Amino acid sequence: MTLFDGITSRIIETPRLDVNILERESDDAATPPDRTVVFIHGNGSSSLFWQEVLRDLPGELRVIAIDLRGYGSTEHAPIDATRGVRDFSDDVFETLQALGIPTAHFVGWSMGGGVILQYALDHPVLSLTLESPVSPYGFGGTRRDGTRLTADDAGTGGGVANPDYIERLIAHDTSDEAPTSPRNVFRSGYVAAGFTTVHEDVWVESMLSCSTATGNYPGDSVPSENWPGFAAGTVGVLNSVAPKYFNVSGITDLEPKPPILWIHGTLDAIVSDTSFYDYNHLGALGIVPDWPGAEVAPAQEMVSQMRDVLGTYAERGGVVTEIALDGVGHTAHLERPAEFRHALLVAIGYVGIGTDPAPPTEAIILRSAD
Repeated sequence: MTLFDGITSRIIETPRLDVNILERESDDAATPPDRTVVFIHGNGSSSLFWQEVLRDLPGELRVIAIDLRGYGSTEHAPIDATRGVRDFSDDVFETLQALGIPTAHFVGWSMGGGVILQYALDHPVLSLTLESPVSPYGFGGTRRDGTRLTADDAGTGGGVANPDYIERLIAHDTSDEAPTSPRNVFRSGYVAAGFTTVHEDVWVESMLSCSTATGNYPGDSVPSENWPGFAAGTVGVLNSVAPKYFNVSGITDLEPKPPILWIHGTLDAIVSDTSFYDYNHLGALGIVPDWPGAEVAPAQEMVSQMRDVLGTYAERGGVVTEIALDGVGHTAHLERPAEFRHALLVAIGYVGIGTDPAPPTEAIILRSAD
């Protein structure tokens, strides 16, 4: 594990499994919850992706990045997808219990956004920062209002994973020889075209930490009579966000409502109204053959779904800030770190932000505090 200067790693034993966390050497374990920030990574990554952010935040804060099960150095226990992402959120809860942290501010990236939304439905949180989060209705297979396209969630779940990418994960391929290598997937999917970073090897290392054991990535699939011929199974990562198992739109009814920051890029290739990882959109493009048409298999409007749900959250009394970063891909905290840092500090109510850059002009307050 490649750790940056000042970042440490340790294993936390919980009743559920052994969990790896990253911390800063200088942080004080006695820091109160309102100055504690917990970071949850997404699919195809690990806590390593958060290291730049952890180092850049003020020293008065306590920051913790958690490896989800099957990623990084956390135990690679199987995932019961029929519980949605509750295996992940329950693991996070037990980890914080072991650390003596009753609540905190939470940051979730991609699938991690779904994990912290589920966490908020089950446990008190102080605030939620959603970075390029999965739709509140899961990944693939729904219309804009969240209704499922088929009873079996055809075209979602473990069957959508590219077999060659899986083989390259197993082989720990660090090359850029094929479009399906993890390095090229990072360049084409995680960040906007043209973005470069001196830490790319670390991000690829993080991607390669994903377990491909049974019950982890990608998960199983079952035959379907509906196009494209497969549907979501019952175990593994990708099935945990299939719409039959995952739906966190009930966040609109949560009381009390923590403030929410939603920050995302306009060039996100993964979470988008026209996602290149959505089988239905790939069918519309002719990449997957025999697409039955938009009436039967429309692309999932992921960003619009999130905006609708958070709009309702705001209408019902919540405070929501949306920041859409122009020219940014799936990974705002790497691509626009200063703006991400500023937005996060504002979201958690940290007052020492005088030296931060001006807030992004893309900020939209869906509801101001009363």
